[in-house]
Amino acid sequence: MNLDLSRPSGSPRIAIYSGTFDPLTLGHEDVARRASLLFDEVIIAVAMAHHKKTRFTLAERLDMTAEAAARMPGRVRVLPFDGLIMDFCRQQNASAVVRGIRNLTDFDYEAQMAAMNRKLNPAVETVFLLPQAELQCISSTLVREISYLSGDVSQMVNAAVAQRLLPKKLEA
Repeated sequence: MNLDLSRPSGSPRIAIYSGTFDPLTLGHEDVARRASLLFDEVIIAVAMAHHKKTRFTLAERLDMTAEAAARMPGRVRVLPFDGLIMDFCRQQNASAVVRGIRNLTDFDYEAQMAAMNRKLNPAVETVFLLPQAELQCISSTLVREISYLSGDVSQMVNAAVAQRLLPKKLEA
């Protein structure tokens, strides 16, 4: 297999990092930061997620993600998306999709998705990044549950996200 992430015709190497980010965790931030050092531009694509019941609205998730992206090195943008990620990659002229892998369960699922995405758009490579070891146990689902039960999530999300989780606990 020929992995060529070089710039065709001098165009920038753009990567898409997609997810629901409900909420954005420190693990998500770590993966996005690492990707921003590898690519000319990273677009954090926040999924509308109409198939899921999210704790935060799309606008809230976009705001939280944009706040975190503003502190990252390199060029990082935040955009909403709906539909197939490969269609979004075409629209944004992306050459790669970045996926965070925390464990073997993640890998099994993400490897299957990467193979399917390759069938849909062979020009886009999937790049797997591991978050720092101390962040690998964090998931948005666990953060929501811990927060709902009044647990301390300050080591799992940034301070702005932790503040936004407080009123959500009262609404749930």
